[in-house]
Amino acid sequence: MNKITVVGAGNVGATLAYTFTVAGLCSEIVMIDIDKEKAMGEAMDIRQGTPFCHSCTVYAGSYQDAAGSDIVVLTSGVARAPGQSRLDLAQTNVDITKSIIPEITRYAPDAIYVIVSNPVDVLTYAFCKVSGLPQERVIGSGTILDTSRLRARLSEYYFLNQRNVHAYVLGEHGNSGFIPWSLCNISNVPIEEYRKSVHRTDVVYPELKYEEVEQYVKKSGAEIISSKGATFYAVSVSVCHLCRCILSGVDTTLTVSTMLNGEYGISDVCMSLLNVVGNNGAHSKVLLPLNDAEVAKLKASADTLKEVINKVNI
Repeated sequence: MNKITVVGAGNVGATLAYTFTVAGLCSEIVMIDIDKEKAMGEAMDIRQGTPFCHSCTVYAGSYQDAAGSDIVVLTSGVARAPGQSRLDLAQTNVDITKSIIPEITRYAPDAIYVIVSNPVDVLTYAFCKVSGLPQERVIGSGTILDTSRLRARLSEYYFLNQRNVHAYVLGEHGNSGFIPWSLCNISNVPIEEYRKSVHRTDVVYPELKYEEVEQYVKKSGAEIISSKGATFYAVSVSVCHLCRCILSGVDTTLTVSTMLNGEYGISDVCMSLLNVVGNNGAHSKVLLPLNDAEVAKLKASADTLKEVINKVNI
């Protein structure tokens, strides 16, 4: 059976462990945190609910307990405060990640590592550079959450099941990320044509406001943090889906953050493209047919991230 280690027992880490358990994703979950009592309490709280869901052993442990993990998820670090950007956290969370890498990779050298802490693209890059692990086994959660937010918003526009919406957010998980509208469709109907393609007398679809949707995707995290102090439900469901795809053995395409090696003329930076994810990690990239304006946005997003990377001590 599968084993997952979650490093960090804060809001995201604890919610992830809970989501893994309820989803029946694995038979063993190790929770590691510098605050050992907090990790123990979260693990106990989750474990006591397992008689009514899937059988799973959930416990607090040390790095040594990560041995044999199929996946290690990193959620540790300082959380984003109201009014703060993800990139503002860069040096602090890079230092925390650097301190964790030799400890965790010593005991779980063969695991696939999923980076969730922010700024996720910078931390994924740091993990790749410092750990020396094969690039396909270091995956940032990237824009899977942004993509989920985008699809949720578009489904609201058209009163439609989210699974019928096919759209992506690429680039940085942050302000320079963008939506390649030329590729967005609903059940194979281009997004700009869907409204006039459906003939209904009982519903009038609103005109799609592209800028409103883009701002919704970019500002949702900050709005939630302002309202309730943190975001953890949607990201946990998104990362749970990513981990399910890794463990399933069936390759799946996802917008996750990985190292770029010349794709679209971009190298030496981690950010989200469409990747093929499976048992071997994010082992291939799907080069989408972006138009010239979209490629320019992708390169601008890469430049934004490189500027931050050049300022931090990795």
